[in-house]
This record gives sequence, structure tokens and C-alpha cells, in this order.
Amino acid sequence: MSDGRQRTWTFLTNHARVLCLIAENPGIRLRDIAARVEITERACQRIVAELEADGYLTHEKIGRRNQYHLLPSTHLRHPLENDIEIGVLLGLFVGRNPSDHPPVNP
Repeated sequence: MSDGRQRTWTFLTNHARVLCLIAENPGIRLRDIAARVEITERACQRIVAELEADGYLTHEKIGRRNQYHLLPSTHLRHPLENDIEIGVLLGLFVGRNPSDHPPVNP
């Protein structure tokens, strides 16, 4: 990394981190996700687009903001975990089922 910190590996991917943040706050801005995950806004846009294209979330425009909707019954992608729904994974890190989150007002 250019700021002098040594980069180390982590257990969660940026895709998982983005999903967790959206599960915590379905009205979160991409800018805020990017800052928390420590990635660029463009990388965050790409991740959200990939997650949406692969059926893990949808979004709707409410005014100028996006409201995200996770699909917790979607399965993990890797063959070793493809029997596990993302809702189970998110439950470990978010603390409750993402479908239980009330809508956030923009």
C-alpha cells in the first residue's frame, strides 16, 4: 500500500464486506461503503453491479438515493459452500437476518 501500511490477507472478501454493510443499512451510499471497506468508489460500484448481476441484491431509486434489497436465500458461489445461503453468512456478521431490516428513509 502506498500509505506505508503493510497489507495482509483477511478472511472476508470485499464483496462480503459490501454485502454486510448493505445488510446493516440498505440505504447506505456507495461513497460510505467505499470508505468503510477502504476501496475506491469505482471499485465499490463494480462490486455492487456484480452482486446485482449475479442475483444477490436488487436496488430501487428513491429520490436521489438507492435503496438496496438483499436476496438472503441466494447461495454462496464456491462449490464447497454453494449449499449455504448468504443470509446465513450475513447472520454471522450482521447479527440478524438481512430481510428483517426495516427500510431506511433516504
